[in-house]
Amino acid sequence: MTRLVVGAAIVGDGRLLAAQRATPPELRGGWEFPGGKVDPGEDERAALVRECAEELGVQVVLGRRVGGDWPLPGGHLMHVWLATVVTGVPRPLEHLALRWLEPHELYDVAWLPADLPVVTAIEKLLPGSAGT
Repeated sequence: MTRLVVGAAIVGDGRLLAAQRATPPELRGGWEFPGGKVDPGEDERAALVRECAEELGVQVVLGRRVGGDWPLPGGHLMHVWLATVVTGVPRPLEHLALRWLEPHELYDVAWLPADLPVVTAIEKLLPGSAGT
């Protein structure tokens, strides 16, 4: 069975927020988009807003979806949305660290392989990147 995972490409002041995984051990230290699994019967957009509150302590507003179905290991699929923080300051409640990346810094962190193609797609959308 395919499990849906949602991710937030949180953008602020032309920068992208990256989150460093704490668990599981095989992914610890890798960088990703905040988010998580959609619970059975849960709307995927609502799940992403919930995950951002749980993982980062912020309320976000979702914008447009980035790309289509992004494949993840184990047969999962990820849907990613652009997001903006409307309340709070992101804190690493479930991650090792957070980092705001300028367009020229997008590849300065070790993104998890499944998230890397999404970074490439988002790079074209950021002000000041080569794609704008």
